[in-house]
Amino acid sequence: MITAVTGGYVVPVDGEPIEGGTVLVEGGKIVAVCTEADADIPDDAEIVDASGTWVLPGFVEAHGHVGVLEAGEGWAGDDVNEMTDPNGARLRALDGINPDDQGFRDALAGGVTTVVVKPGSGNPIGGQTVAVKSWGRTVEDMLVREPVSVKSALGENPKRTYGEQKKLPSTRLGVAAVIRDAFTKAQDYRTAREWAAREGTPFERDNSQEILVRVLDGELPWSQHSHRADDIATAIRLSEEFGYRLIVNHGTEGHLLADTLAAKDIPVIIGPLIVGRSKVEVRRRTMRNPGILARAGVRIALTTDHPVVPIDYLVHQATFAVKEGLDTESALRAITVNPARIMGLDDRVGALRPGLDADLVLWSGDPLDVMSRAVRVFIAGREVYHFDEATGLGVTADPFYQE
Repeated sequence: MITAVTGGYVVPVDGEPIEGGTVLVEGGKIVAVCTEADADIPDDAEIVDASGTWVLPGFVEAHGHVGVLEAGEGWAGDDVNEMTDPNGARLRALDGINPDDQGFRDALAGGVTTVVVKPGSGNPIGGQTVAVKSWGRTVEDMLVREPVSVKSALGENPKRTYGEQKKLPSTRLGVAAVIRDAFTKAQDYRTAREWAAREGTPFERDNSQEILVRVLDGELPWSQHSHRADDIATAIRLSEEFGYRLIVNHGTEGHLLADTLAAKDIPVIIGPLIVGRSKVEVRRRTMRNPGILARAGVRIALTTDHPVVPIDYLVHQATFAVKEGLDTESALRAITVNPARIMGLDDRVGALRPGLDADLVLWSGDPLDVMSRAVRVFIAGREVYHFDEATGLGVTADPFYQE
């Protein structure tokens, strides 16, 4: 069965907008994005009238904790940090996600259809990240890809976590040392594994070392929590020492190193932006940061770091960034195609393009207008959310009671 979303102002993001455009969907995938006149719509197609709306790809949140730090659940829903081992490379965010977290419903209300869920920043090495859709009964139903990267943290958080326990690492020196030691051991592990394979001798596997070897081999990027400029510089230093792909997460003082980040082609996932100066590391936070980095040539994405900022405010961060100098095209790309490309998901999500997942959001107007809202949300071609004008409430399809 083909579904035709017709009559809307279609914004593919990776292409020119189409007034009165049509998006054709079949088998959960986009099969065509074109003008209504060029659309080959079968007689038995399901028609979704998008007249008066803007049709965009679902937004991609590149750094959130939805499902592992559940909204309103207190300690019972807090599975974001396993703060008992500085090297948590073997830990997987996937194993801690509750699909029934209210945060996923909030995501749909904000037009966010894909979330990269990451462990927290309490450990120097937090664990493996996973990309999921914002709707489903189980993680397997929601899964886009795993692992997507490995989360690591520099700066105050791991320093405080283990400093309070009077153990390594209690300083920035110690945090960097833990990461360096872990990669040195992973290099030795890889050598020993290769030798055992050549000699045909038994080899005892280690899950943490296995995942770190994948980082060393370039299979997985390193998602580095770093706010201050000195921590960003340390992140770069470590990545160059071991040769892995670095993604700077937060990058609060990234604007101070914009030229360096651009020259080294290091992407930055910026945010959260709508926060106070709650600790030393974010005292220089500025809404101008995204614009400065983008103009320098850095590939940027925006993040809410949900629940630090509610995930449905992702688009508002883009709006504020535009107010402070980020151009509108870069702002939309920073919540769609850029996070998808940075996290290696652009073969599935981030744009309206044939072959990608049919994750579409119909907006009442320009999504960068604070008065616009997501009125209908589709994931893999299925409507999972709509805004009810009569009640003024969003309605989410219940994945636990599917027809």
